[in-house]
Amino acid sequence: MIIVLKPNPTPAQIRHVVERIEELGFVPHLSQGVSRTIIGVIGDEEKLQMEPLQAIDGVETVVPILKPFKLASREFHAEDSIFDIKGVKVGGGHLMMIAGPCAIESESRLFEIAESVKEAGANVLRGGAFKPRTSPYSFQGMGEDGLKILQAAGEEFAMPVVTEVMDPRQVDLVVRYTDMIQIGARNMQNFDLLKEVGRTRTPVLLKRGMSATVKDLLMSAEYVLAQGNREVILCERGVRSFEDSTRNMMDISSVPNVKGQSHLPMIVDPSHATGRPDLIPAMARAGLAAGADGVHIEVHSCPEKALSDGPQALLPAQYLHLMHELRGLADLMGRSIDSCEGVPA
Repeated sequence: MIIVLKPNPTPAQIRHVVERIEELGFVPHLSQGVSRTIIGVIGDEEKLQMEPLQAIDGVETVVPILKPFKLASREFHAEDSIFDIKGVKVGGGHLMMIAGPCAIESESRLFEIAESVKEAGANVLRGGAFKPRTSPYSFQGMGEDGLKILQAAGEEFAMPVVTEVMDPRQVDLVVRYTDMIQIGARNMQNFDLLKEVGRTRTPVLLKRGMSATVKDLLMSAEYVLAQGNREVILCERGVRSFEDSTRNMMDISSVPNVKGQSHLPMIVDPSHATGRPDLIPAMARAGLAAGADGVHIEVHSCPEKALSDGPQALLPAQYLHLMHELRGLADLMGRSIDSCEGVPA
């Protein structure tokens, strides 16, 4: 349920509405915009409908929300949310271009890749320190040593960094080194992990699960939002299908589908969606054309020696060419790719 307050409510009115909601045993979430103040109420709407909430001083209207995701919905926040990750904005026409290797392998390799993607126009550096692998015998990541290298690369090239967290016990460690936490497809419905990252105030990149519906994705985002972390960026990275010529099936329709229902930014990951470098450029362009707020691409300077997902990585020269195309498409659509030059080292 959404409680819309009258224009220019006083602090006392806002406080009274919040306190009244809490007295009734529900959880209020305050959102103050330029022209409107609204309060999202989490709880059983049938019970709430029995309360005369519209009679509270300062309340203009009470709007029931039938969707199971409340805080992620357009009803709660009509305008596109815009998040600022260490000087790089995403949402509302600002595009986040994430690039880097699947896994952090060494300082020299990551610095080499970081320099190339930064020159190409990427504004966020990615790299995995903890790797969820299908085989227990595959490279599992460098752990904290990898996080230290990632942080150093971000400082050296003035780029915010993102890495994946796999376990609630890793959250505090990862938060110390990164600017954004990634929740991978395999953990999209790891609800204990979602609640743990929700208790942080570090932005979250939430990838769609391999068999998850759009509703499932938004409900997972709701877990994070409900804990107080409002900065959630969604990511389409392909879903399982019967087609076996690609790694997954990139659901382009999920972009406008999500953005029609939710205010949260939505980016695409054609690397994991296709698993094929020859298809990545076309799907990246398609994602932006569909309205995505950014593109997440794996780049490696020597894919044949990569310890994880080398076959799906673009070479730096290929990424440079693709970024030239994406920048032109962004200009055509009236959108911008923010430079990360202003990020403090």
